[in-house]
Amino acid sequence: MPRVPSPPNAPARQHGFSLVEVMVVMVIIGIAAATIGLSAAPDPGRLLRQDAQQLAQLMAVAQNEVRVDGRVIAWQADDGGYQFSRGVWRMPLDSVVPVVTTAGGLDTFERDDALRPRRWKAGAVRVLPPGPVLLTSEWIGAPWQMVLKDGNAQVTISRDARGAYQVR
Repeated sequence: MPRVPSPPNAPARQHGFSLVEVMVVMVIIGIAAATIGLSAAPDPGRLLRQDAQQLAQLMAVAQNEVRVDGRVIAWQADDGGYQFSRGVWRMPLDSVVPVVTTAGGLDTFERDDALRPRRWKAGAVRVLPPGPVLLTSEWIGAPWQMVLKDGNAQVTISRDARGAYQVR
């Protein structure tokens, strides 16, 4: 189709975008960049909260294991990680009833997917109060709480008398 030339006295047609259109596009790009930047910013306490939530779930699993098996489970942490452990069953020579002992070593759940030793995701974590937490077969126990600190944040894990765990 042939192009029809404009009449000589017709105003020239504009080509390109107006200033308002360019400004609207710039605002949209700015909002999108800010949203991406804020969502990509690392939360210093996120990994510690993940560690605490996972630990609370594992404490409940260990508590159930104690109630089924009857052996006390101890939870112990250091800066690098934590582990659950319990005494092992041994059959004394002069008895037909097995007994639990720690003399021959501990069961540290190395082959157990849930209660195996773990590293902290948050790096070096300090646990207050220090020392082991003993999980017994008692259905109603004394409430307790522990604080996890990683230098940037702190999270509290508490257990009520019914055995329910909460992360704050």
